[in-house]
Amino acid sequence: MKAAVYHGRGDVRVEDRPEPQLRPGTVKVQVDWCGICGTDLHEYEEGPIFVPPASKPHPLTGVCLPVILGHEFAGTVSEVGAEVTGLREGDRVAVDPIYACGTCDECRRGDHHLCRSLGFHGLSGGGGGFSTTTVVQAQRTYQLGNLSSEVGAMVEPLAVAFHATRQSDLRPGDSAIVYGAGPIGQAMICCLKAAGAGLIAMVEVAAARQEMARALKADLVLDPRRDDVEQEILNATDGRGADVAFDCAGVDAAVESAMATVKRGGTYVMVAVWGHPASVDMLALVLREIKLVGSIAYNRDFPRVINLLKDGRIDPTPMITKRIKLDEIVSGGFEELLANRDRHVKILVRAS
Repeated sequence: MKAAVYHGRGDVRVEDRPEPQLRPGTVKVQVDWCGICGTDLHEYEEGPIFVPPASKPHPLTGVCLPVILGHEFAGTVSEVGAEVTGLREGDRVAVDPIYACGTCDECRRGDHHLCRSLGFHGLSGGGGGFSTTTVVQAQRTYQLGNLSSEVGAMVEPLAVAFHATRQSDLRPGDSAIVYGAGPIGQAMICCLKAAGAGLIAMVEVAAARQEMARALKADLVLDPRRDDVEQEILNATDGRGADVAFDCAGVDAAVESAMATVKRGGTYVMVAVWGHPASVDMLALVLREIKLVGSIAYNRDFPRVINLLKDGRIDPTPMITKRIKLDEIVSGGFEELLANRDRHVKILVRAS
């Protein structure tokens, strides 16, 4: 089969690989579409980061470099393994890519996304979604029903945003400000709308991403180079500040601004994966009694997102900015994102 294999920084090759074999409790999925995640791009540009190096195989998969990438994918079940119920050939599914040990304290209490050996299919091994077929745990697959596989490939980034929304304890009518209109920031708009947020403000410097935020119906789109973000938010919230701030940017300037724009007693949710230590004014956190909350991945969020998609309460299709074939993944995917990342939100790769 054909697969995009990560060998190290700047080195992704489309190769012929043996087709993966079923194991009890698994299903074989013919991949239709797989999205290029910001994490994939970080691996290509700076890695290996999450991908296990040759000297240290992942504890759950036993896999190290090279690995088949791709963890945002959907496709069609082509074969069903022993001990699998509730799935059959022809079912279209989205795949929750988390690997968890199932035995640590976090897993036993149901927080598999906090597993001490956390891994992801397509980063930690297992054979990712940038391939013709892949084998996954049946319990990690979710049927899409009448949803397209394109939309199915968007479930994973939407689940990240949905989980962050849940972490914030946002209530219907609450105001929210989002920093960073990349893929997760745009997904935040979709999920905040579905959660019944009142005002949704987006702070972003790239013009193309500002337009995307407007297309997704953000109520207020601000450019921090031109706009007085703090004053604009105060004006829009009758001087209170936003109930919740979501950081999807991962830059110090966003931290400083969020501390000033979230209301006293409000909640600041950190969604971004930082590439460097952050500079945080802890006194502002104390004096304004801001609740600082972390959010990583997702936990039982896939079925909830799929239901919102089926009900039409979320429509992620405007987020898809390009579609390419697997053979084009380097030039049309990774290199395109490096050269023009501000123009894109999500590039989908046709894997089969």
